[in-house]
Amino acid sequence: MAANDTIADMLTRIRNANLARHQTTQVPATRMTRSIAKVLREEGFIGDFEEIGEGVKINLAISLKYKGKHRQPLITTLKRVSKPGLRVYSTKKELPRVLGGIGIAIISTSSGIMTDREARRQNLGGEVLAYVW
Repeated sequence: MAANDTIADMLTRIRNANLARHQTTQVPATRMTRSIAKVLREEGFIGDFEEIGEGVKINLAISLKYKGKHRQPLITTLKRVSKPGLRVYSTKKELPRVLGGIGIAIISTSSGIMTDREARRQNLGGEVLAYVW
């Protein structure tokens, strides 16, 4: 199945797998999904990810993290901000703070995909892709 918005597709697959308490989920591998998965791993929201498959059918197998005895997902909310129909950009001064710094905003900058904190540190603005908390 072809998806026009691979980022929204990735976030939806992770959200659904979290709700079903799955250990792993698979998303189509693109440069963008790899970068977002790397940011989520560095921030501790997911375990690890690896590429599986060959040729054109390469997927990312993302291992999800849970906390506590009842396996509560670490990711409470994944929200897509900038969409293909309505792009949302932010200058370095207007970068959003998600829940006062508890969550992260994933930003696409000229230096790659990074969190809002890293973009502030590097004095960069860009497209606000998603909020995660």
